[in-house]
Amino acid sequence: FLSLDGVMEAPEQWHFPFVSDDMQEYNLARTLAPDALLLGRATYVIFASSWPTRTNNEYGMADKFNNMPKFVVSSTLAKADWNNSTIIKTNVIEEIMKLKQQPGGDIGITGSATLVQSLLGAGLIDMLHLMVHPIVLGHGQRLFKNGNDTIGLKLTENRTFTGGVVALTYQPDKKV
Repeated sequence: FLSLDGVMEAPEQWHFPFVSDDMQEYNLARTLAPDALLLGRATYVIFASSWPTRTNNEYGMADKFNNMPKFVVSSTLAKADWNNSTIIKTNVIEEIMKLKQQPGGDIGITGSATLVQSLLGAGLIDMLHLMVHPIVLGHGQRLFKNGNDTIGLKLTENRTFTGGVVALTYQPDKKV
């Protein structure tokens, strides 16, 4: 989830006024699609404090999140107690390259701006699914910060929802 000015921090404080049924349906499909999750430390801590206590919710997200493999990138996290969680402490780029070469489906990343920035710069992001909300926040952590390398993207899908949110799907474009 992003604001129009690229802020992704604390969407629970600004996202909900724009939620619509068609957006919920799309977001649920995107959330349930990956076979594994890759998370930065901060996002992992938030998720691990919430999802393990949820079971069999109406959309199946709790069961999916609680049972799927989760990989958390952190040099400081001492342990990862959430079911099926593995910490990647060192050689992050190499370890994620190995993960991508393993058989199986997609690896999803939720939140985790610093991790996304690093992996995008290393050429390890295959697709970006951005849900841009019609709000300018003016402050907060942005998905893309000043100082990042230029990375070309190719729009592969777009969809506008009744609440005004626009879903944009991009693939890296090496021609740019």
